[in-house]
Amino acid sequence: MAGAGISTDAGIPDFRSPETGLYDNLQSYKLPYPEAIFSIDYFRRQPKPFYVLAKELYPGQFVPTKSHFFVKLLEKKGLLRRHYTQNIDCLERVAGIDPELIVEAHGSFHTAHCIGRKCLKEYSQAWVKEKIFQDEIPRCNVCKSLVKPDITFFGEGLPPRFFELLENDFGSCDLLVVMGTSLLVQPFASLINDVANSVPRLLINRVRVGEASAPGTGFDFDGKHVGRTHRDALVLGDCDAACVLLAERLGWTDELAELRSAFLEETNSLGQDQ
Repeated sequence: MAGAGISTDAGIPDFRSPETGLYDNLQSYKLPYPEAIFSIDYFRRQPKPFYVLAKELYPGQFVPTKSHFFVKLLEKKGLLRRHYTQNIDCLERVAGIDPELIVEAHGSFHTAHCIGRKCLKEYSQAWVKEKIFQDEIPRCNVCKSLVKPDITFFGEGLPPRFFELLENDFGSCDLLVVMGTSLLVQPFASLINDVANSVPRLLINRVRVGEASAPGTGFDFDGKHVGRTHRDALVLGDCDAACVLLAERLGWTDELAELRSAFLEETNSLGQDQ
């Protein structure tokens, strides 16, 4: 399970960190409240702030982090059951993780649709990007309604794929790694409780989050809840540094470095060809 913390080293701000987080730096958009920029009701009335922000965050401008390549390495070794991400930046896809192994719980920029209730025509990421980078508000060629990337806004339901896979995935995993998330947004946050009581859980984050108020309601790092297996571990710090440490302890340092180097070489080669 991953949140915005795995992408901060790529230059993408997280949402809730004081002073540096996205929600603390939206004053120029003159929003009624910070989360309004991702509210479907506000978007329908005032779409421009979202598209101005989308131009800054749009995929294609950022390089995956060491955390993304660590997840790719888990896949390469046959250890990745699924990667559930709250992120909309598509960096998992850019890092080469098989899309079948990714659940974009809050959607992503990868596809887009007209939000006209009787239309719903699909548009490509490239089509929307062209409009946004021309400072245009994307509108449907058919019905002229707004075209929105398939990001889950407040007021919208999560993608069906999220619900289709979670029961089997969490019911059958034997280790849960949670990286770079505040665990404040539901239903994503409650997924940590969906693994069996015997499954070890590791949180990698800058601060402690998701701790249990009662048995079965979250992490129990200190073994406070008597009678439950002490199976939770915590690494405080940046996700990239923790993933490098994990790779070192597992004897995967060279492989992790090689994955990232190969990606950068290919990217540079493509850039020179273009």
